[in-house]
Amino acid sequence: MSKAPDMIKHRGFPSGMPGTGVQFTIRRANDKGVTPIKTLPRKARPGTKEHRIDAAFLHALWHQFGAEPFVRGNLDAARLSLLFGREVVAVNKDFDPQSYDEMLVINERVARKSFPESFEDVFEV
Repeated sequence: MSKAPDMIKHRGFPSGMPGTGVQFTIRRANDKGVTPIKTLPRKARPGTKEHRIDAAFLHALWHQFGAEPFVRGNLDAARLSLLFGREVVAVNKDFDPQSYDEMLVINERVARKSFPESFEDVFEV
């Protein structure tokens, strides 16, 4: 049996979107391999439930990390992939999509345009 890779857990980060079953973090590293982060097409339109979930996740990222780079750690790959390459980008050019240790950063200009509500002090769920 292989040992799960080490993974930083972001203490204080919301585990998910209340009332939806959508997770923002994972509890433990995947011992079968790290789920890769990749740019996924986003079909959610403003005003839809899916758009609110993406906005809530970005709100949590912004209020936890601000404009500073952050490690992927236990952040959910599916949630990151819906923002990756647009609102959230890799810090390093040699980005490893299957590493819990990779550094990411919010592309504030793009994020504010896509999800202005994520930058408010309070996000109503």
